Amino acid sequence: MTTRRLLTATLTLLLLQNYLIGQDKLNIKFGKIAPEDFDLSKYKYDTGASAVIIADIGNTSFIGNTKGDFSLVFKRHKRIKIINKNGYDIAKETIFVYQRNSDEEKLKDLKAATFNLENGKVVETDLDQKSIFTDKVDKYRSKKKFTFPAVKEGSIIDISYTIESDFYVDLRSWTFQGEYPCLWSEYQVTIPQFFHYVAVNQGDQNFAIHTSKEVNVNYSIRQPNGTERSEFLSIMGTATENRWVMKNVPPLKEESFTTTIRNHVSKITFQLHYVQFGEANERHDYMGNWFIASEKLLKHENFGQALDEDNHWMKEDLKAITTGCKNNEEKIRKIYAFVRSNFTCTDHDRLYTDNSLKTVFKKRNGNVAEINLLLVAMLRHEDIPSDPAVLSTRDNGYCSETYPMIDGFNYVICVARDNDKTFYLDASEPLMGFDHLPIDCYNGQARIINKEKPYAIYFDSDSLHERTVTGVVIIMDEKGKPSGSFQSTLGYYQSYNLREKAKKKSEKDVFKDIQTAYGSDVEISNTGIDSLDQLEYPVKIHYDFDLKNMTDDIIYFNPMMSEAYKENPFKSADRKYPVEMPYTMDELYSFSMEIPEGYVVDELPKSARVMLNDKEGMFEYLIQKNDIGIQMQMRIKLNKALFLPEDYSTLRDFFASIVKKQSEQIVLKKKK
Repeated sequence: MTTRRLLTATLTLLLLQNYLIGQDKLNIKFGKIAPEDFDLSKYKYDTGASAVIIADIGNTSFIGNTKGDFSLVFKRHKRIKIINKNGYDIAKETIFVYQRNSDEEKLKDLKAATFNLENGKVVETDLDQKSIFTDKVDKYRSKKKFTFPAVKEGSIIDISYTIESDFYVDLRSWTFQGEYPCLWSEYQVTIPQFFHYVAVNQGDQNFAIHTSKEVNVNYSIRQPNGTERSEFLSIMGTATENRWVMKNVPPLKEESFTTTIRNHVSKITFQLHYVQFGEANERHDYMGNWFIASEKLLKHENFGQALDEDNHWMKEDLKAITTGCKNNEEKIRKIYAFVRSNFTCTDHDRLYTDNSLKTVFKKRNGNVAEINLLLVAMLRHEDIPSDPAVLSTRDNGYCSETYPMIDGFNYVICVARDNDKTFYLDASEPLMGFDHLPIDCYNGQARIINKEKPYAIYFDSDSLHERTVTGVVIIMDEKGKPSGSFQSTLGYYQSYNLREKAKKKSEKDVFKDIQTAYGSDVEISNTGIDSLDQLEYPVKIHYDFDLKNMTDDIIYFNPMMSEAYKENPFKSADRKYPVEMPYTMDELYSFSMEIPEGYVVDELPKSARVMLNDKEGMFEYLIQKNDIGIQMQMRIKLNKALFLPEDYSTLRDFFASIVKKQSEQIVLKKKK
């Protein structure tokens, strides 16, 4: 090979190596921003985005602390380009820190600045530390809040900070994907050999880089000895350094019928399994299995500890509540109704109690864990078998079915039993009927917290069957004017929503909204709602109405009245994650109308029938006329609530057919 060819080959190899290095590592430092950094045209991302995350880089490592133990050090650097005004929200930052007893998290080295390109020069505006506000969320959590200064379209914002944490049980998770496109998302975790975590991946984004290697480590720990001199320990060993990188991560936006977008973003979470300092030393389990997790929860002072106490202070009240009950089921119903009707829930997103059950009983309020644990305690006081169950609500996201990752749960219900009957109860909702749960609880796995049998139970949306039956009849009165009646029996959760609306406003306001929806062409009267206070039963809504402006030569009339789908709920052309409907549905609508005297039917919609993926659903629209009237029956039936991404296109087309057909009108024409 000639010298020239050798130099050319060497140069090509060096350029290739530099390219690969640039692809494998992103070297950015806080505040080091050049004019060319504002130009993102060389990158591929959603051009409709209002902001782009240029880089989001996190690192968690362990250090020895002065409490004779280990702490976590979490460092983060995030850089974002604001494209337009719709992206200003990303310039509002919130950082949570936790504290429990003597253990705490400390926010350190917080730096934040905004950079703008003005006349070809980069102008930096630093965050004023006085603009950082601290809000206490509860006795365990507080949050630091601030807004980046001098933000405008085209700004780049930069933030870096460190959190030092005593809670190594809670190794920080990392989310690679969110509302905005991200060009580079990276997380590195270095775990000492004696800490054993379970890592759980979620999402369908593949890692561009995933490496794992052993590194040598040395930890210095100070062991306090009270009045005696502190001892210093030096622990040497190895650690596993894991690094995950995703590039050009697309945004994942909230769409209709999504329980929470957090279920579908790409992320990694951790749960401490056990700690063992060498094979000769005792192993300390933290996660174990559900038997261990359940036992720990039952002994926890802020969960199940009070359930094993005598709780004699509730004796007299329970005697008054259960007087006259002939069996245990009556007792369960009476105690449940008492708690549901007399206690106010202050927080529907809690797994643990903040107050004693006696305090909750006295104050008549508490969070969801306090109210439903109190219900369990009251039932047990009457020797009724009952247990708490923990679950994750829909807006909180799915919880792991493989591992007892307690931090994934955020809700507590009561499970009561009477012989072969099991009742699932939530007394935190004042309008919830007996043996019904809020729809937000139907999110898959829940777990009974019981020493002997901590078994899984499942609340799936496919198990909820919502049936609505609506009838409309229009006749000509003695003066030949059209008037009608409307009545609809709602499904259970539609009934719940109506009850909630009537409670927040009034029954009068419910019908005021119906009148507004009709407009000036329809006037409703003789309104009523049946079973509004009978919480176990569906609600029936009914009213009469008069039709105005029915004297034109040509009358256009939609037989669906105000019950039609006005638009397709599925607007996006495609979807990357499932459609999660709250329940299966069966909507039956019937319509009957006398033809006004002096008119004939000029046009009538055609009957139609559409099937969804063979047996997963159907839409039926049947209409006919005779000399005196028109009859129509419409039915929409979905046999399942969860539709995978590959079914999205057919589901979207199915609803498009419904919207189109329900918009069709009857045309009446005056006889000549």
